[in-house]
Amino acid sequence: MGAVTAPDPAAILGLLDEEQRRVAETVGRPLSVVAGAGTGKTRAITGRIAYGAATGALDPTATLAVTFTTRAAATLRHRLSDLSVTGVQARTFHSAALRQARYFWPRAYGCALPTVADSTFPLAMAALSRLGLSSDTVVARELLAEISWTKQASVLPEDYPATARRANRHVADLAPSAVADLLVAYEREKQAAQVIDFDDVLLCAVALLAEHPQVAAEVRRTYRHFVVDEYQDVTAVQQRLVDLWVAGRHDICVVGDPAQTIHGYAGARSSFLLQFADRQPGAEVVTLTRDYRSTPQVVGCANALMRSHGGLTLTAQRPAGPPVAFVDSGTPHQEASAVATWLADRYEAGRAWGEMAVLYRVHAQAGLLELALAERGIPYRLAGSERFFERAEVAQALRVLGAAAQEDPGAAAVGVTQEKLRSLGWKETPPTAGRAREIWESFQTIADLIAGLAEADPRLTIGAASGELARRAREDDVPLRDGVTLTTLHAAKGLEWEVVAIIGANDGLIPFVRATTKDQIAEERRLLYVGLTRARTDLRISWARTDRGTPRDPSPFLAGLAQAGAGTGEATEGVAASAATSSSADVLASLGLNRSGAAEAVRRPTALATHCSRCGEPLSSAAERNLGHHRDCASEAATALATHLERWRADEARRQGVPAFCIVTDAGLLAVAEASPRDMAALEAIDGLSSRARSRYGSQLIALVDEFAQA
Repeated sequence: MGAVTAPDPAAILGLLDEEQRRVAETVGRPLSVVAGAGTGKTRAITGRIAYGAATGALDPTATLAVTFTTRAAATLRHRLSDLSVTGVQARTFHSAALRQARYFWPRAYGCALPTVADSTFPLAMAALSRLGLSSDTVVARELLAEISWTKQASVLPEDYPATARRANRHVADLAPSAVADLLVAYEREKQAAQVIDFDDVLLCAVALLAEHPQVAAEVRRTYRHFVVDEYQDVTAVQQRLVDLWVAGRHDICVVGDPAQTIHGYAGARSSFLLQFADRQPGAEVVTLTRDYRSTPQVVGCANALMRSHGGLTLTAQRPAGPPVAFVDSGTPHQEASAVATWLADRYEAGRAWGEMAVLYRVHAQAGLLELALAERGIPYRLAGSERFFERAEVAQALRVLGAAAQEDPGAAAVGVTQEKLRSLGWKETPPTAGRAREIWESFQTIADLIAGLAEADPRLTIGAASGELARRAREDDVPLRDGVTLTTLHAAKGLEWEVVAIIGANDGLIPFVRATTKDQIAEERRLLYVGLTRARTDLRISWARTDRGTPRDPSPFLAGLAQAGAGTGEATEGVAASAATSSSADVLASLGLNRSGAAEAVRRPTALATHCSRCGEPLSSAAERNLGHHRDCASEAATALATHLERWRADEARRQGVPAFCIVTDAGLLAVAEASPRDMAALEAIDGLSSRARSRYGSQLIALVDEFAQA
């Protein structure tokens, strides 16, 4: 076996720009890297590790690099391998914590670490049932998100009610005291099942290091150099774990961008990044502002959005591209149709479908878009916040294929894969939309991957194919089909495309209607910034002027963006057809915004009700604020009709094999029951019903209302 070529320090520095070289050369003391979107932060931190290894300033085998996703950790490992560096432990926070907890728990407590629950959803449902509360799946999911937040923010059940009121936090229509009781009930369910959850992994690692000096000493002997990626997203518990790992030593490098802090609701705090130099004596701060990802037009738009709001001023390194398009699309239906046409035009111009994405604030916005794309035969894939290999149908497919590989590992991969996927319900023809389409997308992605591998190796066996799927699952190496990506702004974080369309840039969506505090609105601005900076070349931002006859305002965040997005002085695509050749000032004027508004767009008061229209008491949940009254204050007739509609929804959910809320939410059903629409025009006027539910189930709902009225 030949000797491994040692990395050349000069060659490593030659791959980096001036600021990135400063990062690489700063080893052995605290370093904070504030890296704007597209500025090559991964290249900088892998260059730092490689340069430190090449000069002897850093031992790769004593280096722990932590990030937030399995994919990011795999990228770090691959980049380091390309630089001839091996031995670095590149892991997610949870992976690193779980590895340490499993190893040291028996030594500290005399027993194995409890099993991590495959799913916490049944535990949440059991906690709700234990207290006699609604076992609605939406409530359970909101409860799980809140449980996670309390653990990441170190909020105890007894402190929750006061903390929740101060932070304006809500779980469905539950009172804060009820949520506090549920926190306790959930822990009891876990104890009964003898399991821990995902967030407990971090808490267990913290307990081991904080309470057992011998464990802490051994971990600190193992790791002497630390890198923390996406540091703007760390929570209080994660910061505590980092402090215990580092324990006063100085070789720690943190990397992040305060302008991309979009998980505040889950406990993320950019203050840890911003105050790093204050907490670490002698720390150096390096700022990366050269944007290698996007054109000057996209960068200019992003800079304008965050100017005076804590963002770095980025400098584009790419040649000029097309101006950013700002489009008033009339109605949501017209918006979806126009976006589909725009994507088709980009395809005709030579862009691949897989290089395009449409981003939106909430999943419910995807329904009309799916229909518009399907009508034009445009391939697409739905990408949610749930990672591909964590989807229930993907896990099921991998189990079935793994069993087939055990039974006959030498069988032809393509034939076995298609046979097993068909047994799970996969067909060659995709459903039109909804959850059925999402499941089909998952199965089709697996089928395409195996078919592609078989093209490269016609002798591919199911044993080898199953092994490749297992490897990809470990590294979160998601196989992508050639289709337009449809996903939320949150889920787009960390990704990029040549062509990006952002739809629904309306006040009430961006910023979201539930964002009422200053901090929440600031996070909504950062979320839009993340969306803008996903685009390499083509960027289109659109909104609807009306929805079901109700006027809607464009997002106040758009102030000042059109002029900045024009870049080269060329005309920006108009706000209306007549504005196609208008100046940027005309575009802003037609938006009802001016350049002075760019410095500080003030959020208008939310249009949602705050007090019940029936009893006058405060409303506690977003669903009730949508309705304008407490659910218990609905009329007897509406309650009876809602019960009738719920029976239909339960049947439909069973038929499709999806949770009931995926058909129509509880609030949507009650809104329909109160309005009792007898035609499509009346249905369109219901504010509490999502556009997706209207488009898919509108005629059925009207028929059900008629049926109830005649009964």
